[in-house]
Amino acid sequence: MAGTDRAGAGRPSGASGGPDGTGEPGGRPLLLGVRHHGPGSARAVRAALDAARPGVVLVEGPPEADALIPLAAQEDMRPPVALLAHAVDEPGRSAFWPMAEFSPEWVALRWALEHDVPARFIDLPAAHTLALRAADEEAEGQADGRNTEDEPGTASPDVRGDPLAVLAAAAGHDDPERWWEDVIEHRGAGQGDVFAPFTAVEEAMAALRETGADGEEGGASDRDLVREAHMRLRVRAARREFARGVAVVCGAWHVPALRRKTAVAADRALLKGLPRTKVDMTWVPWTHRRLSRAGGYGAGIESPGWYGHLFAAADRPVERWLTRVAGLLREEDRVVSPAHVIEAARLADALAVLRGRPLPGLSETTDAVRAVLCDGSDVPLALVHDRLVVGDVLGEVSAGAPAVPLQRDLTRTQRRLRLKPEAAERELELDLRKETDAARSRLLHRLRLLGVGWGEPVASRSTGTFRETWRLRWEPELSVRVAEAGVWGTTVLSAATARAEADALTARGLAEVTALAERCLLAELPDALAPVMRILADRAALDTDVGHLAEALPALVRALRYGDVRGTDTGALAEVAAGLAERVFVGLPAACAALDTDAAEEMRRHVDAVHTAVGLLGDAPTPRHGDLRPRWRAVLRTLSARDTVPGVVRGRAVRLLLDDGELAPDEAGRLMGLALSPGTPPADAAAWIEGFVGGGSGGGMLLLHDERLLALIDAWLTGVPADAFTNVLPLLRRTFSAYEPGVRRSLGELVGRGPRARGSVTAAGSDIPGFAAGLDTARADAVLPVVRLLLGRDPAGGGDPAEGDGPAGGDGPAEGDGPAGGDGPARGDDSVRDDDLVRDGEPARDDDLVRHGELVRDDDLVGVET
Repeated sequence: MAGTDRAGAGRPSGASGGPDGTGEPGGRPLLLGVRHHGPGSARAVRAALDAARPGVVLVEGPPEADALIPLAAQEDMRPPVALLAHAVDEPGRSAFWPMAEFSPEWVALRWALEHDVPARFIDLPAAHTLALRAADEEAEGQADGRNTEDEPGTASPDVRGDPLAVLAAAAGHDDPERWWEDVIEHRGAGQGDVFAPFTAVEEAMAALRETGADGEEGGASDRDLVREAHMRLRVRAARREFARGVAVVCGAWHVPALRRKTAVAADRALLKGLPRTKVDMTWVPWTHRRLSRAGGYGAGIESPGWYGHLFAAADRPVERWLTRVAGLLREEDRVVSPAHVIEAARLADALAVLRGRPLPGLSETTDAVRAVLCDGSDVPLALVHDRLVVGDVLGEVSAGAPAVPLQRDLTRTQRRLRLKPEAAERELELDLRKETDAARSRLLHRLRLLGVGWGEPVASRSTGTFRETWRLRWEPELSVRVAEAGVWGTTVLSAATARAEADALTARGLAEVTALAERCLLAELPDALAPVMRILADRAALDTDVGHLAEALPALVRALRYGDVRGTDTGALAEVAAGLAERVFVGLPAACAALDTDAAEEMRRHVDAVHTAVGLLGDAPTPRHGDLRPRWRAVLRTLSARDTVPGVVRGRAVRLLLDDGELAPDEAGRLMGLALSPGTPPADAAAWIEGFVGGGSGGGMLLLHDERLLALIDAWLTGVPADAFTNVLPLLRRTFSAYEPGVRRSLGELVGRGPRARGSVTAAGSDIPGFAAGLDTARADAVLPVVRLLLGRDPAGGGDPAEGDGPAGGDGPAEGDGPAGGDGPARGDDSVRDDDLVRDGEPARDDDLVRHGELVRDDDLVGVET
């Protein structure tokens, strides 16, 4: 086991030492060379220790962890786990030594604890390991790129990098994993001499290490020589201390070096002058998925779930494995019978015979599962690989393990909130009106501020601000992030507060400060919010870039919504937001002049964001600034009338005024006619269209319900010259491709009928399928109680909308009769689903909702009143 270099972490290897003299004072040590995380090696180590009964067990690992070994015997200590070492002054500089249930090192530690035999780690101390790693990283940054791989005296990197592949090739096998499985992993317990495998592999490793030009230790790196010198010194000390003999469990690559006789002075000379740093060590949970990764702190084990099964299965491992696979597929609603399992087991055995293997391995069982249980499909097979071959097993660490104060506070909070870390990814729905869910939300937001990415917010199925959805997944590296965050405080609250204040001071842009203020509100950090708001006000007063102001405003206004749900005072925030909005109003018209295409598109997004923000600010006007909406509408009118403003911005301004009812449809039609007149360049006209009906903002439904606007676009498009058509086509395609398929299909049908046969979709007596003769306001009003239910808002002046009266004084659709006298969609059930909303017997979309003869957009729903 080696957490500091890839050579010792998960690369298959093997070596051994014989049992000669293990029970005699001064006798040769029992050297058990293993493959890290190999179940066959683990079984062999246990058998060898049972036979030798040594007086002490020495294991490859950092000596600073000796005090942590007794924790391995605790009942609440469940592998996979890892030893974590991190520099005290720089917690981010760290190293892991992972152990699984089938790791030989873990088996050796458990054997020693069960038999009251001392156990110690003998590898190079972590204090040197972390210091040497920092020196190596610095040297790499200053390297001159000189390549030394082919210099005399240096072995081929394949030997040290993957000695198993060299041994397999020498044996005539092209697959080192399969060769190792046949030789070691499939070797049953009690078969022959328990020490024979170790002796054979030691001889093979000795031959590999002599591949250098000098014929002696040519395959070892300089770092290996230093580590092995320290191991030899520790083994010598143990032999002097314990009379019953010494057993050493280490990577097989190191066994020949430990067997070789060297002078004590020579070993000490190799260790003299090594850099060191102060470190802390503890146990942390690990995962099978992390073991399967070859990079970072992974062990490179491709099938940890399979290896765990081989180690735990008492007998008939293939049959038991196929039974587990069948159970998994049945949970996914696939038809798998006992006959399938029997046939798959027979096929795996037959494949092993054909391939000359002693027992079916993972490749044979996988082929059998694909052919029999998955009907030849790789789709369910991928699920088997993810859930079983790799697996989402997350280890557990004893409560007595050392930890930084922040980690202990986090653990207590997780237990109090019943929020258990899990390796498998899962979604968590939170209702912020419930105290427990609100506390969970605060914890997750505070951890994100600290850089501990346990949870990631995702789009919620609810449009209300009282619900949040998180995607949770605990990774082992998060333990390092918690240790790093420990410098900010001893509790999650104090650490997040200190981190937020520091981030506000170092923020480079206004948008960063506003986003930080929003995160402080979400995390409920009142002590941090005050200094962040002071910095925000100072930055806003000095920033004159309208784009920066417009980019910062939405985050501030979004944060204002959290006051109602979380009980946070947002008065100061509202004043700053209103001040930012007024500065945007003043500078926006001038900022929209002389913009290129990309800048114009970015400004259109800013206009949309400011419009939404002003709408929310208008619901709660501040004493100093009043209602901002009339002033914003005046800015939109200015933008819509200026020829120097890009077409995409002008078209968006007209659309926003039309949606707010501040612009009559006839006036909107007149402005569109001017924008699409023959004197306007086709590219500018297409940009105006994109601003007016593009962006997926309901523009398609607007064209469906307003025949005049559709006719204007139709007439303009048919009149575009052929040479200009190819230039405007990409822009138009982008505009209309954002519509839903049903909207595009309906528009195509209307345009296909032609202007004469089409008629007005809102005209009385229209016989066009899918359109009524007029808007049914009674049915539109009947939707409002259901909308209030979905938003969690009580109807004004009434009781519970699930029980109260409908808009016309009768029973609402949530309990009593529907708008046509029939049963309502929910009929007394408080849970009203989206598919309960119907129109003409068909599910109604959000954009189908109407109010008093006007289209209702999603962001209008919050302002609906009875």
